[in-house]
Amino acid sequence: MVDLRIDLTGHLCPIPVHETRRAIDAHSPGAVIEVFSDDPESLHDIPALCERRQAECNHELLDNGVILFRIVIPDI
Repeated sequence: MVDLRIDLTGHLCPIPVHETRRAIDAHSPGAVIEVFSDDPESLHDIPALCERRQAECNHELLDNGVILFRIVIPDI
């Protein structure tokens, strides 16, 4: 189950990481967030953010250069 989907395609750095940070901070442990981005910098920035927040982060490359990040908020 996905708790939140954020479509950030068309937005460049720093918007994808900023909006992802806001979503992580606003959700409870165990929540699942999917983020869609076509900004190549997201491949570095979003996993780095998740590591700092201790959130699980996986990504998948979709069609047209879109990256899907699946983030699980940790139980701290």
